[in-house]
Amino acid sequence: MSVYDDRPWLAHYGEHQPAELVPQFPHALAMFEATVRRDPGGDAIRYFDGRLSFAELAALSDAFAVGLLERGFTPGERVALYLQNVPQYVIGLLGTWKAGGIAVNVNPMNRERELELLLRDSGATVLLTLEGLHRDVAAAVVGDTAVRTVLTTSELEYQTRGDARVFAGVERTGAADGAVDLAELLAAHRGQAPPPVSFTPGDTAVLTYTSGTTGPPKGAMNTHGNIVFNSQCYRHLCELGPDDVVLGVAPVFHITGLIGHVTVALLLGAPLVLTYRFEPSLVVDVIRAERPTFTVGAITVFIALLNAPNADRAAFASLRKIWSGGAPIPRSTIAAFEELTGTYIHNIYGLTETTSPSHGVPAHARAPVDEHSGAVSIGVPVSGTVARIVGDDGTELSPGEIGEVVISGPQVVEGYWNKPDETARAIPGGALHTGDVGYMDAEGWFYLVDRKKDQINASGYKVWPREVEDVLYEHPAVREAAVVGVPDDYRGETIKAFVSLRSGERVTEEELIAFARQRLAAYKIPRRVEFLDEIPKTVSGKLLRRELRERHATG
Repeated sequence: MSVYDDRPWLAHYGEHQPAELVPQFPHALAMFEATVRRDPGGDAIRYFDGRLSFAELAALSDAFAVGLLERGFTPGERVALYLQNVPQYVIGLLGTWKAGGIAVNVNPMNRERELELLLRDSGATVLLTLEGLHRDVAAAVVGDTAVRTVLTTSELEYQTRGDARVFAGVERTGAADGAVDLAELLAAHRGQAPPPVSFTPGDTAVLTYTSGTTGPPKGAMNTHGNIVFNSQCYRHLCELGPDDVVLGVAPVFHITGLIGHVTVALLLGAPLVLTYRFEPSLVVDVIRAERPTFTVGAITVFIALLNAPNADRAAFASLRKIWSGGAPIPRSTIAAFEELTGTYIHNIYGLTETTSPSHGVPAHARAPVDEHSGAVSIGVPVSGTVARIVGDDGTELSPGEIGEVVISGPQVVEGYWNKPDETARAIPGGALHTGDVGYMDAEGWFYLVDRKKDQINASGYKVWPREVEDVLYEHPAVREAAVVGVPDDYRGETIKAFVSLRSGERVTEEELIAFARQRLAAYKIPRRVEFLDEIPKTVSGKLLRRELRERHATG
């Protein structure tokens, strides 16, 4: 019998979770429609001093859908959302669904080449973007794609505060030639409703592109069923309800922001607090003002908040439900954040292909820490999910044995957009092979070791970067650390650390190496340390070790 058949993690969860998570809605739009009926006057979005109720959000997204349909949009077509964390993202997402379409999430940091690649790959016929992004990026590439309609909007809409920390230099310009102003389109169709749509759980709702850390981005087909299931997983794992207030610190175009902020708020009927971009001191002020209760984001977000000049315990008094995913959590950071705020950071784990969480630490639990490596557990599988550890030959491994994490469950996507070969390779038989290496302990808690491709081979010794990074994080001067293997004539590979320091702190390369020498075996000690202002990361907080290796190679 498989060691996983007894599901030991259910002891941490409660025995009746899977039944409670039977999908209540046939598609993601139905979650929102139920909330509008239940609480039409409640705040749906808080954007600085602006407010949109659920009824207003319903009217605006209706108008968006009607405007698309009048311009020849047909069900199944794609709408690219090239936006920051602004209310227009939610309007566009819901409006796309109401028109029978598929939303395409686009990173607003993408430049011409990257944007054109995603527009071409998705075949998007509509682009909704900010005026500045259209002027500086999109205008140069949309003519060579399938895009027929360009809608532009301003980040200054839906608020009047205009905080200089994020809006400095931003001005409303209106739609450029060839584009349609979103505000004008919504006003023209206000009060109109599109014809009803009917989705199945298996219909694609959003194309969310992978971060491209292992190759060209691929469009994961997150279905309506995936979104409904994992929105409910967040609700249950994090013990959320309509009285909660969701703080949107993760980018909404990323799977964590989409599910952990936008769709869970639509499901709960909870206000979603958006701040355009993440600026630590501004976010601290917003937390003071809006009193959010829940958020989820990369650990780099909480490191930044911890070091914000206006951060103190009083500011974080309301924020009692915090989860972090996307990158390893150093236990020293968890401890420092709890010391400042009084709130424990729970771990959560998932991928674009699992539509956000596959594992998490339940609300009233604390993650165990591996006594040998110091790794903090990523949690237990969320309800209805089977996670296995497999060896290189595909056989299932016993507790304590290290192998690849393989995930099956209602949140796993059916595949990648127009990439059947990539789908067959990564998700054979519906089981996602994550590329993450880890193990499960005897009580069902899961731990990550590292990515397969990031293992360092120094003089024949295998070194996982995570273990070295966790030690460096223990030094009081270190803000962030990333470790890679670099070529070495003698060892084949040797260990190099890239480090950014806390504000006002100083430490030398020799001092950090000596610090590591006291805590690690000789073959795990970094031989080189390079100091950077910022460690390169994806928007989800994953370390871009590839860029660090390239930086070393180019001197």
